[in-house]
Formats: sequence, structure tokens, C-alpha cells
Amino acid sequence: MSRVLVVDDEPALLRALAINLRAAGWEVETATDGRSALAAVAATRPDVVLLDLGLPDLDGTEVIEGLRGWTQVPVVVLSARQHGDDKIEALDLGADDYVTKPFAMNELMARLRAAVRRSQDAAPPAAAVVNVGDLEIDFARKRVHKAGEDVRLTPTEWSFLELLARNLGRLVPREQILTEVWGPAYAKETHYLRVYAAQLRRKLEDDPSRPRHLVTTAGVGYTLEAGLLN
Repeated sequence: MSRVLVVDDEPALLRALAINLRAAGWEVETATDGRSALAAVAATRPDVVLLDLGLPDLDGTEVIEGLRGWTQVPVVVLSARQHGDDKIEALDLGADDYVTKPFAMNELMARLRAAVRRSQDAAPPAAAVVNVGDLEIDFARKRVHKAGEDVRLTPTEWSFLELLARNLGRLVPREQILTEVWGPAYAKETHYLRVYAAQLRRKLEDDPSRPRHLVTTAGVGYTLEAGLLN
């Protein structure tokens, strides 16, 4: 049974979400504001957080920043904010997915399951460690080191990088990345790739504006360059 922390300040919606999630087999914890949410994550260690952005004390983006300071728990944002900038900001801060209100409960549950699966179920490839330039990608431990220093990745960032590393030196089409990392329902959500590729470059490249490792083929896909192997 997976545990979800639902964070929302609307009592009726919070109650409805809790009822439906429990009926579907989830173990549910709830919080009604940002500070309670941060405390609940530390206390209950959920498998995924379902987070509303419009909270009474902290903005949801501040909660994401607070979480990413110490945990990589998957965060699925649930918000009435439908502007592209809000979505990109949340993803850029480390959210793993973004669902706008109103929403279909079955789709929401599918996205929660996908977020948990990305963080828990990625199987290591045949090679335990791949070296690309000064990067060491350890599949067994799901860890990355750059010049010997640990690089902290979110579960979604790891899944993106892992897929490229499994196909080292080969172009991976955008649709394949979206389908395998986020799920079939995301096959056209190409803005996710731009956001996460930028995040990975900031963490992995010496000069993110001139990437040597994570290379884009415009309109087609991404490659982790095999030619930069140590």
C-alpha cells in the first residue's frame, strides 16, 4: 500500500480526495497548509505528495522548495492555476507532475501511481556504472556524481537521465521519453522535456548554455553523448 500526503485548504475537496484515494487502496495523510505539509512529510515519509499551490500560509512553490532542500519525495501539484508560467515554475522547482482543476479522479490516480513508480521501480541496466565525461552514473544506487561530488536529482530527473544513459550515444525521440518517463498520456507534453532538460543541464553541465553531454536535436529528441566517455 502506497502512502500519499494530500495538501489542500478546501475541506470538501480534501475530504473527497481522501475518501476516493482510500477506496482505491491508498494510505492517506492530509494537511491543510504549507507548514503542516512540511512537518507531515518529515513525520510520515509518504511515497508521494499531492500538493495544492494556493495554501493559506505558504505558497505551494515555497513548499516544493522546502521539500527539495532535504527530500526527493515525488510531488504532484494539484492547482486551479492554468497559466503555463505557473506550471513551468512548479516543475522547475522540482515538482514531478502538474494537474489542473477540475480533474478526472482516475487520471489523477494514474499520475500518482506513475510518480511513485518512477521513484521506486526503475530497474538498473546491465552495466552498473556509466561514465560520461566527469559524470559517473550509478544505476544500482540511482546516484550521479560529477567530478566526484554527489548530484541530487529528483525521481523524474533521474528517470529522464537513466533512459538517455540506457541508450548512450543514441538519439531518443521525444515521444519515447515522455511515454516511458511520464506515461502514455504525456506523449505530446513536450514542454516537460524542455524544463527537465534545462534542470539536468544546470546540475550536470559545466556550461548549461553550451551542453556537451545532454544534447538536443530540435523537434526530434535528446542524446547523452557517448563520444564524451572517459
